[in-house]
Amino acid sequence: MEIILQWGLDVIRIIQQVQNPLLNSIFLAITSLGSSMSFLLVLPLLFWCVDYNLGVRLTVLCCLSAFCNFSLKDFFSQSRPFELDPGVAIGTARGYGLPSGHAQGSLVLWGSIAVWAKKNWCWLLAIIVVALIGFSRVYLGVHFPTDVLAGWAMGIVFLAFYLVLQPKIESWITSQILSVQILLSLVVPLGMLLMHFTSVMVYQLGMMVGVGVGAALKVRYLPLSVRVSGWRGFVRYIIGITFMLGLFGMLRSAYPIQHTASDIAIRFLLSVVNGVWMSLGALWLFRLLRL
Repeated sequence: MEIILQWGLDVIRIIQQVQNPLLNSIFLAITSLGSSMSFLLVLPLLFWCVDYNLGVRLTVLCCLSAFCNFSLKDFFSQSRPFELDPGVAIGTARGYGLPSGHAQGSLVLWGSIAVWAKKNWCWLLAIIVVALIGFSRVYLGVHFPTDVLAGWAMGIVFLAFYLVLQPKIESWITSQILSVQILLSLVVPLGMLLMHFTSVMVYQLGMMVGVGVGAALKVRYLPLSVRVSGWRGFVRYIIGITFMLGLFGMLRSAYPIQHTASDIAIRFLLSVVNGVWMSLGALWLFRLLRL
């Protein structure tokens, strides 16, 4: 393993020979496309303007992918490059490095969108975005090349399972009564949270609970067309995302350094509210506003 990590450090050093302040800023911006905040900006667009069912599927898929990624990180417990050689540190990151969460998450999100769109240009865009995010992680010294390759491999596995299992699982869930759907939306994420309890998973699995409950209620009580474009789509997104970002800011401020039970509970509940807003509350407001 030491040989592989040493090779990875050598690759990082070679890449960083061209580093300069401008490139550093560019790759810091690119790497942010694989962050949780980026997902928070993209998923609502699917819910409110593009395809509601796609938004639900990708929220669940991305949360499951993140859970798997964090579990694998704990299993391998591999250090990051800058922890072995502080001289390669351009970016910062917390936790273990293998596999890369940015590489895995971006492939799952953009790959799923490309599969749904069935357009060559969308596939090309997805490949470029995923490749740039992966490269940025190596350039910034926060991941070894093997971390990124492992993240991409896990992303491909998740996409494959999604394509094979999603129709059957979705058909079974939609055939259940409302109470069973809501129960599943609560039990599955909470069970996952008990198995892997971290601050990031508290947020993501809280969002998963909210989206699950909101989607179950929306299908029955709020028939509303989601596919909109032009000014209606723009206004929907601005109104909806303003509330979400405000709530996200509250969520972050409610989770100080002291990881007490009350802080975690507040963070989880705010995440649930965010999920319900994205999957139900915003659409209810759009209906009132005739958007």
